[in-house]
Amino acid sequence: MSRVFNFSAGPAALPETVLAQAAAEMLDWRGTGMSVMEMSHRGSDFMGIHAEALADLRALLAVPSHYKILFLQGGGLGENAIVPLNLMRGQSGHQNEADIVITGVWSEKSYQEAQRYGQMNIAASAVDSGFTQVPAPESWKLHQDSAYLHLCTNETINGVEYHFTPNLEATHGKAFKDRPIVADMSSHILSRPVDVSQYGLIYGGAQKNIGPAGLTIAIVREDLLVNDAGESRAHPLCPSVFNYQVQAESDSMYNTPPTYGIYIAGLVFKWLKAQGGLAAMERQNRAKAALLYDYLDTSSFYENRVRKADRSLMNVPFFLKDESLNAVFLQGANERGLKQLKGHRVVGGMRASLYNAMPLEGVQALVAYLKEFERVH
Repeated sequence: MSRVFNFSAGPAALPETVLAQAAAEMLDWRGTGMSVMEMSHRGSDFMGIHAEALADLRALLAVPSHYKILFLQGGGLGENAIVPLNLMRGQSGHQNEADIVITGVWSEKSYQEAQRYGQMNIAASAVDSGFTQVPAPESWKLHQDSAYLHLCTNETINGVEYHFTPNLEATHGKAFKDRPIVADMSSHILSRPVDVSQYGLIYGGAQKNIGPAGLTIAIVREDLLVNDAGESRAHPLCPSVFNYQVQAESDSMYNTPPTYGIYIAGLVFKWLKAQGGLAAMERQNRAKAALLYDYLDTSSFYENRVRKADRSLMNVPFFLKDESLNAVFLQGANERGLKQLKGHRVVGGMRASLYNAMPLEGVQALVAYLKEFERVH
């Protein structure tokens, strides 16, 4: 059986060695006579898997000791509600507002959902640019009483990525030095090193660079779990299973976690360490993205509309100048084993997702096809 080059935005390609190991261990994990799928989440075998996954993720991202890593469920869309239910009330327990920068479809969804639980202030929006850039941090209008600032640091659909970590004290003064930044990193987490200490909360669905759909990761600074009276910051109506403090105290075991997703994620973490860690992955990802962007930029047949400084390394949307050829293009791509290149229905066109598991050979094959298609048409 031959494997295709899967450019899906998610669920996305996984490393072949991870899939092979999972297949070999499907019926019998390390002599236990059972699959990880069948294990009790409180048994010693799975608890060992869980602990290793936590330790490896903490090491990969250099997560400081005063941050909790939670293995949850609900995906990025679920976190759009879970975050405000946990954090919007602020340290005093009385604030009920937050700021957000809208850079594309996913931050728009975060804004719309969070409004159900309090006041969301749009600090800046890239809508006038067609969501093709990140607004300059100096232009963000932050509210003095907001509990946090929400960002989507890689827009999977629009192909816009933050290549910097905002410094709110530098751009807005000392009053904002301690303003927590919440980052939805679903589609680029683990693609490069990140200074976790600059964020109050990082979250992401697993189905891009981590593992199968169903697992959600949240990395939250401990002081954001409780208010200044030592009480949970979560809204009283926040379901216990989505209460960060409850889950942190239970080591993500308040309810049955997505055990098989955690197992696969743990295998991916070990694969990443074997590749040389996140610095090595960043070098590979930059090389892959440069290969594709460089060709798109030299072609008069295709175009990428995102400002160069803000282009995503993970998700590359592009358009044929003659969009009547879209169906023919996709048919030819499928015939060559280049799968899932159709753009999101919201924006149209094409999209190539270049997550960690996409080899350089896959991008080379795509660029070769782009050249061939342009020559013929």
